[in-house]
Amino acid sequence: MTSPEFAEEVLDDLELLRARDPRGLLPAVAGAGAQVRETARLTEEADLSRVTDGGRPRGLIIVARREGAVAASVLRALLGPSSPVTVDVVPGPALPVWAGPSDIAVVATRTGAGSYAVGPAYEAARRGVAVVGIGADEAPLHAACATARAPYVALPRTRVRHTTLWSLLTPMLRLATDLGLLAAGVADPEAVAAALDEVAEECGPARESFVNPAKTLALELLDALPVVVAEGPLASAAATRVTDQLATLAGLPATGFRLPDQRVAACAVLGGPLTSGDQDDFFRDRADDPGRRLRLLTIRDPDAGEHDGSGEREPRSAAEALEAVLRTAGAHGVPVSGVGEHGEPTRFGRLPRVARQLAVADFSAVYLALALDSERALGS
Repeated sequence: MTSPEFAEEVLDDLELLRARDPRGLLPAVAGAGAQVRETARLTEEADLSRVTDGGRPRGLIIVARREGAVAASVLRALLGPSSPVTVDVVPGPALPVWAGPSDIAVVATRTGAGSYAVGPAYEAARRGVAVVGIGADEAPLHAACATARAPYVALPRTRVRHTTLWSLLTPMLRLATDLGLLAAGVADPEAVAAALDEVAEECGPARESFVNPAKTLALELLDALPVVVAEGPLASAAATRVTDQLATLAGLPATGFRLPDQRVAACAVLGGPLTSGDQDDFFRDRADDPGRRLRLLTIRDPDAGEHDGSGEREPRSAAEALEAVLRTAGAHGVPVSGVGEHGEPTRFGRLPRVARQLAVADFSAVYLALALDSERALGS
């Protein structure tokens, strides 16, 4: 296991970080704000009115995997259970048997290739389902949408794998706004981009570890088994992204729990056999540690239990469940890290706030991967 001292030296060495990052993950994550702005412009050029002029659909069918599925989960959480339109996320390659002319299918993929994406686009056109495509420029999906005379958001081929969440989510948010499913301003791309730019400045590689929230979190996770708890459905969508990035980029297994639904399970884990039973001591001799220790990661959403204009209302209190989880962690000596809780997160709207959390988590996963040198190992 890489020592925290050596890892901190790596994370504060710009040349070494660059050498360990052959795919350019760090610049791609840092450019998330610019990605939102560019994708918003590309979505405007795609002219979604060809789909939205038909009025509100019966349902949205989002064909997506990995980052696209996370984007769909964020949209579904923003719409909430009172949404007049259903949102179904399917992995492809087939559309649901009930899909018909009263529905809209959104096919979202970074590459715009593969049978799981191209097949549903042709099938939707054959069955009279309106289609919106999101993928790489001049990809097979682009041709399928052109055949159906459907709008297609053509993403630059320079998009880096594992860093394209906002390229897939931005068109979905615009579509929901144009359909009247999201109130004006809830998904303002400029507000989201500004929040992402701020995180890029706070968490960029030039900022040293002791003043960099993402590097600090990466160092905390170096010898940890993360337990991610999410306060409500929107935070749960973010938690899915966090656990996937930690596993995919850094090879670190993480367990996620959505509150309030999974409060009992989260407390059982935090009070179970994997806890050390003592308070965390940063200056302890880690050579004596038996292995990785549980660390609680919290993803908060203060609006999870309130009706905030976007239609979401939790039947039970996610905040109360989170307090119970925190008490359990404290009683069993499990250290806690709050994702994106630095600064003043309450000055942001709901979506920009979750954008900050996602950005900090993305930076942390990349920093952890670079500290472990897993990126160069992947390419060797």
